[in-house]
Amino acid sequence: MRRGTLRIYLGAAPGVGKTVKMLGEGRRRAERGTDVVVGYVETHGRAYTTAELAGLEVIPRREMTYRDSTFTEMDVDAILARRPQLVLVDELAHTNVPGSERRRRYEDIDVLLDAGIDVISTVNIQHLESLNDAVAAITGVRQRETVPDHVVRRAEQIELVDMTPEALRRRMAHGNVYKAEKVDAALASYFRPGNLAALRELALLWLADRVDEALERYRADQGIRATWPTRERIVVGLTGGPEGEQVLRRAARIASRGAGGELHAVYVTSDDGLTGPDFATIAAQRALTSDLGGTFHTVSGDDVAAAILDFARSVNASQIVLGSSRRTRLAHLFDPGVGEAVVAGSGDIDVHMVNHDLARSLRRPTVRSRAALSGRRRAAGFAVGLLGVAALTGLLLPLRGRHDLPLDVLLYLGLTVATALVGGLWPAIVTAVVGSLALNWFFAPPLHTFTIASGQNVVALVVFVLVAAAVSSVVHVSARRTAQALAAERESTSLTQVSHAMLASPDPLGFLVTECLDLFDMRAAGIVRRDPETHRLEVLAATDAFDPDERDAAVVEEIDDDTSLVLVGHVLRGEDQPLVSAYASHAAAVLTRRRLQAEAATASSLASDNRARTALLSAVSHDLRTPLAAVKAAVSSLRAADVEFSPEDEAELLASIEESADRLDALVGNLLDASRLQTGVVRPRCRAIDAAGEARAVVAGTSDPDRVQVRSDGPCPGWADPGLLERCLANLVENALRHAPGPVFVDVSTLGERTHLRVVDSGPGVPTEELERIFQPFQRRGDAPGGDGVGLGLAVARGLAETMDATVTADDTPGGGLTMVVDLPAHEPGTVSPSGA
Repeated sequence: MRRGTLRIYLGAAPGVGKTVKMLGEGRRRAERGTDVVVGYVETHGRAYTTAELAGLEVIPRREMTYRDSTFTEMDVDAILARRPQLVLVDELAHTNVPGSERRRRYEDIDVLLDAGIDVISTVNIQHLESLNDAVAAITGVRQRETVPDHVVRRAEQIELVDMTPEALRRRMAHGNVYKAEKVDAALASYFRPGNLAALRELALLWLADRVDEALERYRADQGIRATWPTRERIVVGLTGGPEGEQVLRRAARIASRGAGGELHAVYVTSDDGLTGPDFATIAAQRALTSDLGGTFHTVSGDDVAAAILDFARSVNASQIVLGSSRRTRLAHLFDPGVGEAVVAGSGDIDVHMVNHDLARSLRRPTVRSRAALSGRRRAAGFAVGLLGVAALTGLLLPLRGRHDLPLDVLLYLGLTVATALVGGLWPAIVTAVVGSLALNWFFAPPLHTFTIASGQNVVALVVFVLVAAAVSSVVHVSARRTAQALAAERESTSLTQVSHAMLASPDPLGFLVTECLDLFDMRAAGIVRRDPETHRLEVLAATDAFDPDERDAAVVEEIDDDTSLVLVGHVLRGEDQPLVSAYASHAAAVLTRRRLQAEAATASSLASDNRARTALLSAVSHDLRTPLAAVKAAVSSLRAADVEFSPEDEAELLASIEESADRLDALVGNLLDASRLQTGVVRPRCRAIDAAGEARAVVAGTSDPDRVQVRSDGPCPGWADPGLLERCLANLVENALRHAPGPVFVDVSTLGERTHLRVVDSGPGVPTEELERIFQPFQRRGDAPGGDGVGLGLAVARGLAETMDATVTADDTPGGGLTMVVDLPAHEPGTVSPSGA
């Protein structure tokens, strides 16, 4: 059985006409003889939509009960039993009522498609999962019903139902979308012109990307390599040179001239991966490409021009941007260069050659190969070649009658190969030339003249020179590749070790400068930052002997605009420069991570402060209003001229005023204490006290002293600020009185060097997992707003205790209830107790 096809009408917002378009298509199909039914359509009470349903067969919905309410859902089983050719299903992202066989409507549609039934559905752009965050940022409303993008992408047809924001707002104002009582609120919030324009752009861009994907699939299936200029795609060819930034910016300006232009930067590296530009330069150009809104790609290939053209055709590029050549006219005589090769093979792709500051600049220093043979080896090669020719000639001359020219040629060829192994290409070439002259002079008849009598000998000498040059070249290249491979392995091993070690190191910058010291054999190393305003140097990490003001043979590698990696010691070798740049990039990554962590901590602190302010405003708005309302009501009653109160009533009203004032005083006191603790202005003045006596004084001032009993074997020494301890203990006792219906006990005892004050109640208690949470600001038992206070009492109590080197913890009371424990020093810290020593 074939799978059914899915067609989706996509809209930017509700009311653009998706359902009407779907019903219109259904009616047209029915008129052409297709068996069409309506599986589910939501008219939202719109008369025009309801009229479009006329003449179409509607499958009755299935009724479901959930939480004593009745809902209707699409009856998939009835549709399967009816087996139409086409079914119309509205609202693709809809969530079914709990208890349904499937959770989401797109899952119901998938069942219909598997049964071979074609489906037409509708969805708004804000319901796509990938765009949920973007829509929430635009409209301020996060959609709870979303549909995965792949569900919509696999539809055979997606048609955009478009409408300008002005037209949609007019439709809403006329009452064609929402009921009259909802129009003003909708126009002022979700359906603002800016919101609708942004949603419309999202829909257009999302659909354009889907069209582009379908086009790429078609081109791939049909094997089409030619460029189709459907969209401006600019490919920038990068060499890794410093001119890349200018070329990238120029290409970005070209891409921005048309809507929807794309920027692709491509850097071509050699297949062997051994040679390449400065690591930091490539990283900087990658970052610049991202800042310009483009994408950076790295491809490999020995033919740079062919690699650029292959990549350009793979992305259906319309233009290629290259920097002008830095090569001289003489170099162009032997090799036309990448630019001309790209132009020659571009075909229908336009090629722009962008001028830059380094174009054809003869002042630019020649970059030597990272792994070229050293001067000492080349000198040794010349010595081996020239002395070897003299020695070999001296050995062969006395035996000239016992060998012929072919053997002599092979012996000199062996010497040339040995010279190439030692000194590379040019010493081998010189050895081959000198050896050929020696062969001609001493061994090719006529002797002692450069005239050769036999044509065969002429050929032998020419072949000797050619073979010697070819073999020398191969040996030279092999030696270079070996040296490059060893250098690359050294760099790779070093960077791998550094990366792994830095992840585990508590001080990655310190580890990095130590590695630089050992790897490059420097005297000192450090990472310094210059303040852009004061120009003072700050040392972020350094070895022991590092002096930031020293500049003796120092290597300075920039990490960012204000930070540098400084190596003090000998002059750095050229082949080590890329490794230094890589270390600098590692340092930049560490500094960036530190900066992001600091910003995250600041943001977290700000978010916490905002939450505290919000909670404070919420709590104050309720808990301050209650006693104020009681005071106002009592005062208004006492001042009323038309009511005469008895002395008992007046006393009761005055008591209510006093009680409400006390509550206000406690609330304001806690708020002030919390503010002082948060700003760090609380400075305790601790002294020796009698903890039991302080507890009795606190209990006497509580709201219900008759319910509180202090239990102690006698005076108990303590070291605390009496005022702060009183505030701390009073909050704990009042909290116990508020939540415990029975008596409250304050047990005071001394154990060793600590004194404990336990506030014990037999109330409902607190679950174990919430014992710590109750000390957070604005937390109340049950998190309910019904109690007195703003939920600061316990938080203030703990904060006050901590300023005195004391602690406040919560524990379960045996038999039920809560015990608050204040643990403070029994004597001044650092002294010996009277019973000690």
